[in-house]
Amino acid sequence: MIFSRRNTAAALAGAAALALLATGCSSNSGQTASADNPLELTVTTFGTFGYDDLYGEYEKANPGIKIKATNIDRGSNARTDAFTKLAAGSGLSDVTAIEEGWLGSIMEVSDQFVDLNEYGAGDIKDNWVDWKFKQGTDPDGRVIGYGTDIGPQGLCFNGKLFEAAGLPSDRTAVAELFGGEDATWERYFELGKQYKDATGKAWYDQSGFVWNSMVNQMEEGYYTKDGELNVDGNAEMKGKFEMLAAGTAAGLSANQTQWDWGNGKAFTDGSFATFVCPGWMLGTIKGQLESAGGGLDSGWDFADVFPGGASNWGGAFLSVPKTSEHPQEAAKLAAWLTAPEQQVKQSAAANNFPSTLKAQEKLVKDATPNELFNDAPTGVILANRAKGVVAQFKGPHDSVIQENVFGPALKTLDAGTSNADSAWKEALTLLNDLVVNN
Repeated sequence: MIFSRRNTAAALAGAAALALLATGCSSNSGQTASADNPLELTVTTFGTFGYDDLYGEYEKANPGIKIKATNIDRGSNARTDAFTKLAAGSGLSDVTAIEEGWLGSIMEVSDQFVDLNEYGAGDIKDNWVDWKFKQGTDPDGRVIGYGTDIGPQGLCFNGKLFEAAGLPSDRTAVAELFGGEDATWERYFELGKQYKDATGKAWYDQSGFVWNSMVNQMEEGYYTKDGELNVDGNAEMKGKFEMLAAGTAAGLSANQTQWDWGNGKAFTDGSFATFVCPGWMLGTIKGQLESAGGGLDSGWDFADVFPGGASNWGGAFLSVPKTSEHPQEAAKLAAWLTAPEQQVKQSAAANNFPSTLKAQEKLVKDATPNELFNDAPTGVILANRAKGVVAQFKGPHDSVIQENVFGPALKTLDAGTSNADSAWKEALTLLNDLVVNN
């Protein structure tokens, strides 16, 4: 990724568009919003978004607006909620967050969302990394989502556990240990076996997240760039699956439950030593440590390295459904929440990595140490990890394949009740049942 400055004309246009946010608003239904007669905007997000303080800030600057916020625990449940309401034709919030993994499905019904070009998207498009803005644009050129964060991946590791196993714990030395710019998954699993031999403990929390990372790293994942299914007969993908299965069979998986980890206990009791970390996952770890009573002495750190090189996992968008009674005000709120100034604040609150260029530049310039991760300059590291990242095409059933096709098959590997061949066959059976023949 190359940092660049917007040209003067674009900057002035963007500033003019954002300046409108501080002015009074009137709804499309005719209501004039004021402090005495506020207009309510609903917002639905998921996971750790870091918007709580921003809502209050926006309300203070816009006394005619009240925000009613809902946060769903994780993206998969938000997907179910969104598509249930789309099918019903009502119920979506004025501003609705969309996860990258199910953006492909949303694009199939993109006509049910407001085209943000009607509310100035073209004036501020240069705020974003170009591929992020393109992701939120449908084939007809309609912008249906403003980007929030992106998910470049680094490697989280527990320095205390590394030291106990005779491995280096300094994050620079750890990056070199894994191979630096030439880090590979082969080296990752090789080191995992060394760690297992030295400690008798697992290397990673469970197979699912490692698999997601490996697939997201491919030039083409579950779908080709042309939108064709790309699983059955994909020798490269099957080879990666077999590599992961071998590592799991060697005892490198802690067989943890995704998004639970024993209510965070596994992050404090030495259950595993490494964790794949897209930017937003740092916020997840923070929440898990807080749940388990872990603190600054947890041992967790963040290294500027990732097996196989540059990779992006996740990131979100803010959209406005056509069912909103206040599309103009909702679009203004979505633009404000995703503006660079707010993305900097969101990053500090949620430990994620912004998708706008100026916000990224700010994080690199400040190089703020992250106390929870042994004072790692997480913003600088994520900026480095974002170099070379290009978003993978996500098809309409991408998240279903990730969670409901490979998810169950990988759980059998973690539990030791299958091998690479039988788990792969199970995944193909589920693929046919849930996607191909559905």
